[in-house]
Amino acid sequence: MGKKILVTGGAGFVGSHLCERLLNEGNEVVCLDNYFTGQKRNIVHLLDHPYFELVRHDVTMPFYIEVDEIYNLACPASPIHYQYNPIKTVKTSVMGAVNMLGLAKRIRARILQASTSEVYGDPKVHPQTEDYWGHVNPIGERACYDEGKRAAETLFVNYHRQNKVRIKIARIFNTYGPRMHPNDGRVVSNFIVQALQGEDITIYGEGQQTRSFCYVDDLVEGLIRLMNSRDEFTGPVNLGNPAEFTILQLAQRIISLTGSSSSLVYRPLPSDDPMQRQPDISLAKRELGWQPSIPLEEGLRKTIDYFRDTL
Repeated sequence: MGKKILVTGGAGFVGSHLCERLLNEGNEVVCLDNYFTGQKRNIVHLLDHPYFELVRHDVTMPFYIEVDEIYNLACPASPIHYQYNPIKTVKTSVMGAVNMLGLAKRIRARILQASTSEVYGDPKVHPQTEDYWGHVNPIGERACYDEGKRAAETLFVNYHRQNKVRIKIARIFNTYGPRMHPNDGRVVSNFIVQALQGEDITIYGEGQQTRSFCYVDDLVEGLIRLMNSRDEFTGPVNLGNPAEFTILQLAQRIISLTGSSSSLVYRPLPSDDPMQRQPDISLAKRELGWQPSIPLEEGLRKTIDYFRDTL
């Protein structure tokens, strides 16, 4: 038998793919979720698996279990969801980290924090390397997420320094794929849903802001490699696809792949929206032997097929 692994936020978009992969590798998986943004339908196909356990729980409350590893993914990750209840978002990041780190300390488990490229804010350095401190507005509308995740990284590093907890920190860049929430406001799901429904595709600003899109299977591979890396390597490490596209290019690609007749409409940019986002993944390549392998077109086709079946 493999390891016993706790995945918080396990019914979410990334968490459900991680649970599935860990089960396929012969591990026992406990999935923890309060369904704030996670959905039972993401993991319903796993419920009959003999080594899968689903627990409804909020990470802002303590949780007690014996496991070998913890992947802490619990937190709303799209602007619509994390701005809906900003206080809850901060509490999930900070108190969730405190509770999961306390658990890891007690049971001597290895723990991975799903951090985010949002810790870099609207970056003044391009592409972003892990030693860049970021450019974040601490009182802006996105701060509940950005600063919550920055505080969680601080907690992780200090539990490691003070209590010798074995930590890993992944800074996750834009990820997409099947099981994205159709109403999460993220650009890939927004564009695909609008294209499939023949609605106008909404572009903020002039569409010249750039993003780098990593397919979810590539990300999950990176998370598992990070968890299994040598103890001395704690991260933070960027996990994302360095191939950079403008939002306009993405919209045009999705219209082409869906065969949609949607038109493009332009709206004002939201506040604190970063203009550039591209990971430098040199560290992940060197330490984890990891880099994305699924090109944008292939990943978009799989994602479009998923939305065709579920809308």
